[in-house]
Amino acid sequence: MRYEPDYKAKTRAKVLAEASKTMRAEGIPGMGVANVMAKAGLTHGAFYAHFDSKDALIDETIKEMILQARGRFEAVTGDLGPDEALRAYIDFYLSPKHRDNDQTSCPLPWVAGDVARLGASPRKHYGAIVAGLTELVAKRLRALQHADADAAAGSVVAELIGALALSRAVGDKAQSDSILQRSRDSVLARLGLSRP
Repeated sequence: MRYEPDYKAKTRAKVLAEASKTMRAEGIPGMGVANVMAKAGLTHGAFYAHFDSKDALIDETIKEMILQARGRFEAVTGDLGPDEALRAYIDFYLSPKHRDNDQTSCPLPWVAGDVARLGASPRKHYGAIVAGLTELVAKRLRALQHADADAAAGSVVAELIGALALSRAVGDKAQSDSILQRSRDSVLARLGLSRP
């Protein structure tokens, strides 16, 4: 059978897309090769044409999520000024809609506990996602001449990730909504971005 020249690249992208969804929905324990390949509509044997091991798949999936996270930030903030961009992103990130989206939402809260148990390479790439998001926030804070923008951005990112993780973990919807609202209000107030 003859394949198009970009068949392998398209197939790899399809596997990574399914792996990203699986990692969000089922965590790293759900990242079995057979499971991911079946979701991509491919055979288990085809896996090794794209990845050397399950660890390599996990590592590449986390790297792919770096690109997705940056794209999502840019999509939400667009051409907004730094204050409105931060307000828009915080409102988006700590929203019930984002909390309930297990297909394309931020991967950081979903896999934090699992990544901590992996080797150096996946942890390095997870750290790169955190550092990248922190820099996107810090850049806007520097534009607003916020005192100690880098430290503030690190704190904001930690609260965003923690609040989203907690809101997903609790079983009571009212409690979950309250976690999001209180954190959103707290972060916006701390940054001087509360609406009048």
